[in-house]
Amino acid sequence: MPRRDPWRAAVDHLRLDHPRWGPLIDGVGPCTLRPRKDRLAILVRAIVGQQISARAASTIWARMLAAVADPLDPDAYLALGEPGIRAIGLSGVKARYVLNLAGAVADGSLPIKRLGRLPDREIIERLTRVKGVGVWTAEMFLIFALNRPDVLPVGDLGIRVGIRAHYGLDALPTPTQCRELTASWRPHRTVAMWYLWREIDGKTSAS
Repeated sequence: MPRRDPWRAAVDHLRLDHPRWGPLIDGVGPCTLRPRKDRLAILVRAIVGQQISARAASTIWARMLAAVADPLDPDAYLALGEPGIRAIGLSGVKARYVLNLAGAVADGSLPIKRLGRLPDREIIERLTRVKGVGVWTAEMFLIFALNRPDVLPVGDLGIRVGIRAHYGLDALPTPTQCRELTASWRPHRTVAMWYLWREIDGKTSAS
C-alpha cells in the first residue's frame, strides 16, 4: 500500500490557486519535506547559511560535519571553541553565534527537544532569545525541523526572487507585498516556499 502524501492537500490547493503551479509541481515532483530530529544541526546549518550563497554554505557545512564528533551534541561544538569553528571557514561573529546556541542547548535554557509543543510565534520568540538566532533562522527551523505548514520567510532573498518571478513583477516585492501576494496560498505557504526554492535551485526534471 503506497504511503500517504502528507502534502497532498497543500499541493492540490496550490494547483487550484494559479495555473503556473501545475508545471512547477510536476517538474519538481512530490514535496519531500518530512519532520527531522536533528534539530540542533538544522539551527547550526541555518547560522552557517546566513547572508552567504547556498554553495558557500554547503561547503562550510560539510567541513563542520567533518570537524564535530556529533552534530546533534551541543558539547561537540563547544569542544571546537571559537578558533576551531573559525578554522572551518566561519567568521568570528558566526562562530560565537554557534557557540551561543550550543551553550543554550547544553545548559537547558533552550529546550530544543520540546519546542515542537509550542505554537509558531512562541517558538520564534524562544529561539531568537539566543544571540545569533534571528527570525529567518527560526523560520528555517519551523520549516525544515518541524514542517509547520504556513511559514512565509519574507526575509529570505530567494523567496522574494521566487515571488517576483511567479507574478512576473519588475522589482523585488517588499516583505509586506510578499505577505499580500501570497495570501491566497494560505494555509500552505511552507510547501509553496519549498517549491519556489527548488525552482530557484534549478532542480526540476527539465533542468
